[in-house]
Amino acid sequence: MTILPPDPDTTALRLQLARLRVERGWSFDELASRSGLARRTLIDLEHGRAAGNVATWHALAHAFDVPIDHLLGTLCSDHTPPGTHTP
Repeated sequence: MTILPPDPDTTALRLQLARLRVERGWSFDELASRSGLARRTLIDLEHGRAAGNVATWHALAHAFDVPIDHLLGTLCSDHTPPGTHTP
């Protein structure tokens, strides 16, 4: 029997991106300038039309000056993250 991991909560991830951007009062243009990512990429990420890759999320973590797990940790917001189960 194969046990599959739970689906990542991509909605929480895109909402976290939007929350961080809005909290700082940054437009998509400002975040693009700070992250080196294209404005269109940021819009697509925030609206759930793109998933991004590790380099994308790494650039965003640096732009927001937060640990990358602050962003990617939200992928597990609807389930117990891996490595935290007790035997």
